Amino acid sequence: MKMKQWFLSAGLIFSACGCTAHPSLTTGTQSSANEGLYASLPFRMDKVAQPVFPDYSRSIDEFGAKADGITLNTEAINRAIRDVSEKGGGKVIVPSGLWLSGPIEILSNVNLHLEKNAILYFTADHTLYPIIKTSFEGLETRRCQSPVSARNAENIAITGYGVIDGNGDTWRPVKKGKMTASQWKKLVASGGTLNKKGDIWYPSEGSLKGAEACTSFNVPEGIETEEEWNSIRDWLRPVLVSFVKCRKVLLEGVTFKNSPSWCLHPLSCEDITVERICVSNPWYSQNGDALDLESCNRVLVTNCLFDAGDDGICLKSGKDEDGRRRGEPCQNVIIRNNVILHGHGGFVIGSEMSGGVKNVFVDNCTFLGTDTGLRFKSTRGRGGVVENIHISRINMLNIPKEGVIFDLFYGKKTQTEETENALQGKKIPEVTEKTPAFRHIFIKDVTVNGVGRAIYFNGLPEMPVKDIRMENITMTGAEEGVVMNRAENVSFKNVKIITDGNENNLKMQNTKNVSVNGDLYRETGNEMKTFSF
Repeated sequence: MKMKQWFLSAGLIFSACGCTAHPSLTTGTQSSANEGLYASLPFRMDKVAQPVFPDYSRSIDEFGAKADGITLNTEAINRAIRDVSEKGGGKVIVPSGLWLSGPIEILSNVNLHLEKNAILYFTADHTLYPIIKTSFEGLETRRCQSPVSARNAENIAITGYGVIDGNGDTWRPVKKGKMTASQWKKLVASGGTLNKKGDIWYPSEGSLKGAEACTSFNVPEGIETEEEWNSIRDWLRPVLVSFVKCRKVLLEGVTFKNSPSWCLHPLSCEDITVERICVSNPWYSQNGDALDLESCNRVLVTNCLFDAGDDGICLKSGKDEDGRRRGEPCQNVIIRNNVILHGHGGFVIGSEMSGGVKNVFVDNCTFLGTDTGLRFKSTRGRGGVVENIHISRINMLNIPKEGVIFDLFYGKKTQTEETENALQGKKIPEVTEKTPAFRHIFIKDVTVNGVGRAIYFNGLPEMPVKDIRMENITMTGAEEGVVMNRAENVSFKNVKIITDGNENNLKMQNTKNVSVNGDLYRETGNEMKTFSF
């Protein structure tokens, strides 16, 4: 990379990480850059309420904490938090230094403030993380307590300039395919154990045992007694920051890195502001999502930098029956001026969206090398409706898979296999509460250079992807164009897809009322037909 290019890239990253002057949000006032945002939204949304803190502060070293990287400061930090909360609130200051800790819990009216060069580093002793009842991947289950957590708290924040490191490498399994030969050799030599195929490394036998108890995703089944749960403790890797049923939450300025699983996970929270933070997870970090907003209401995510091992910014609302029973949509979300460097998807909805997702505005974001760009995923059994999603001004570079994807067969059979079954007389399921739906989604002003498949629609026979409008889209250097199966009422306006040596860059089957730059295709049959943009 040329020196000039390096400085430009570094400037972008440092700016997103907050290394510039900024108006503070901790006073309870909105950033001036967001003042006019609510008035111009394509849906009605109340302003996100900001936390306000009294002018009172205590430092963790006043309670006996030591910044030597050796002393376990769990009790000292938690005592400082309790003291400030009991006195009506204020700042708990983490000064410059390396502070080792076990899990800490943020209480109401507390702003955990990390000063410059402060590192809050969490212990590798997993026995210090109690196994608790919680939700993970949309299901009610048990996991280890998160390094940082809050439950039923109001008026809370993590702010400043320091780093929170979850020591995730001591928890995470690693797939061989995500490492070079020398990296894999070094990892295996460090200890741990391998699965039977020898292609996944686990940090311990207990971690492997927990993985073998999972038949779907990462929630173990058939584990009943306390002894059984304790035997798989290393598999029960927590999210780094877990906020459950909290209100008026602020994350500002801090770098969060190396999470055991997901990094930031607000669940059933209201009035969340995420401003100028960085998330940094290794590319090989399994389930290393940056930000997962689940069943949250009124959210503002602005000016952040996310580098993830899995999805970058992801909206969820619970999985299958557990999510439908909770019945809390993720709604009224503004995502603006963010950069995603790596991850499975830049902006993602699903696949756990059984409570629904609605009223979302994504604007002026950059995706650099994410596997996919805009990713909507679900499957039969989820239920839930994703609707009223507005996305604009997205720039992407070097996206190896899809630029935009709507997939209602996530983790299931391919569209070709399902079509063949349908042709052989397989009965199409009825539409029930278990049927997911993507509809009323608007995407405009998107530019992509270098992409695998440009756009992909893969709806269900009983529930096509419906009412999608895309305009002012330019994708160049595409290996494949647009592929559509089971979609209705789709409009492409001023859309340009340039593929490598293939003029027939639009393929459609089982579609109705698709408009392509003024040309209307009322209906296509079961066989794939080719057209061009």
